[in-house]
Amino acid sequence: MARLSLRIDLGPGHRLGPGKVRLLEAIAAHGSIAAGARALGMSYRRAWTLVEAMNRGFGQPVVESQAGGRDGGGARLSPLGTEVVGQYRAVEQAAEAAAAPLLHRLAAWPTGETADTET
Repeated sequence: MARLSLRIDLGPGHRLGPGKVRLLEAIAAHGSIAAGARALGMSYRRAWTLVEAMNRGFGQPVVESQAGGRDGGGARLSPLGTEVVGQYRAVEQAAEAAAAPLLHRLAAWPTGETADTET
């Protein structure tokens, strides 16, 4: 089955795509950048770099860090981060719905492989 994958170019050097959105969702689910990165098989350094890029691109934090202490600190999505994830998923759903008939037709074309390999 064909599936649509979206990358949204929001400005020069400011992009939002499925990887960054999955990272935000993992941070929200696991309560820290490190745990979210681990859940995705991503290094902490890469996750931190992506979060910083999103923070710069949106002009304000999408992830809020919580200082350590007795409860150990962590991170959570800011209200903007939650909105970014929601808006991206809404755009993704709308695009998938609009493109479904076209994707179905593309997926139905033969791949060029045949079951009968004898000539």
